[in-house]
Amino acid sequence: MARHVIVLSVAALRERDVARMPQLERLTAGGQMAPLVPTFPCVTCPVQANMTTGTLPREHGVVANGFYWRDQARIEMWTSPNDCILRPQIWDRLGQSNSQLTSAVWFALHSKGSSADYVCTPAPIHGPDGSESLWCYTRPEGWYETLMERLGHFPLQHFWGPMAGIQSTTWIVESAIETARAFQPRLFYIYLPHLDYAAQRTGPDSPQAEAAAGELDQALGRLAEGMADALGEDLVWVVAGEYAITPVDRVVYPNRILREAGLLAVRETDQGLVLDPKASRAWALADHQLAHVFVAEHDPQLIKQVKELFAGQAGIAEVVSAGRLADYGLDHPRSGDVVLVSAPDRWLAYYYWLSHDEAPRFARTVDIHRKPGYDPVELFWDPASRAIPLDTSLVKGSHGAPAVSRDQQSVILVSRGGLLPPGPVKDTDVFDIMLRCCKALT
Repeated sequence: MARHVIVLSVAALRERDVARMPQLERLTAGGQMAPLVPTFPCVTCPVQANMTTGTLPREHGVVANGFYWRDQARIEMWTSPNDCILRPQIWDRLGQSNSQLTSAVWFALHSKGSSADYVCTPAPIHGPDGSESLWCYTRPEGWYETLMERLGHFPLQHFWGPMAGIQSTTWIVESAIETARAFQPRLFYIYLPHLDYAAQRTGPDSPQAEAAAGELDQALGRLAEGMADALGEDLVWVVAGEYAITPVDRVVYPNRILREAGLLAVRETDQGLVLDPKASRAWALADHQLAHVFVAEHDPQLIKQVKELFAGQAGIAEVVSAGRLADYGLDHPRSGDVVLVSAPDRWLAYYYWLSHDEAPRFARTVDIHRKPGYDPVELFWDPASRAIPLDTSLVKGSHGAPAVSRDQQSVILVSRGGLLPPGPVKDTDVFDIMLRCCKALT
């Protein structure tokens, strides 16, 4: 029997990518492969929470890659603390059932402060002058210092932004190997983001995206070698693609539409013109191919006005509210009163300014926490202005809309037979797959 289970949460992995990844195929040879259907919204944080809790957003509360805390009128994108997940995760269940089933969680979203025995996640130190110092949160405390001595700082600039590339995934792989060697966790859950970058920059089927698959495959070969050396050869591997990125060539600006309708308010700050959620009658937290629209006081007449405003709007495929939120498992108090879904060839940008002259200073920087939505344009660099451009047409791939076609589904692979349920696997099924693997450990 196997002694360890290694789960790889691989952003944007598709079945067609596997065909050009020989190291991955070798890693899971003799096992199973099946389509993996992500639950809407098909974006990083909700899908990871679906996989690690086995529940939908209506239960775990992660409704997007960000939150709007209504009681504080505060927008929070890409939060790291674990307490935003409202249901037990796989490492919680293992710790409660058997203290010897130790777990490690590497770079998963919302993992800071989780109950896993070993944790590593980016936690840059923000100085009062706006400066940022590289750092990671780890459990045990002080483990990052040890990793840093052996591997150098985690290259945060290669994890996101115009320099995003294989270097961050390489560091994640090497640090995971060091951790496996030191602590021998029985379950190791590792997030590998590399396929995200080229697929959004140049499209999921571009030569650059194909090259990225090759780069990731080499990293997987190194991970397999290192884990075998650290933990032994008898390992169970589970490789879950979180979602699939599809081509896009146009964009919709829901906040501009709301502002032009007199529903969204802005105010002047030291950063320039910023969105004011407290003063707005309605505003949108845009996230890839969806947007949560928050309406003041949940006013029914305003909700109706918002729905009518976006119904039939070019590039909007669906306007979701009330009962339809329940159909998608999004009937949670953290959800917007209305959720917008883009057409398959579009994505939704957070921009609320009506001309580039109004854009705040942070719009031209990599600033994932200050922006009221996800900004894939941060993957690009304008050498003329030495800043992030404001050209949304640069983005060639996106995800997040309901996975109604095969192209919007990802893939799951396991290294043993009999682990996958029949038919397409739902992201919420990954929890039970991991649990069965761990319960079989000796």
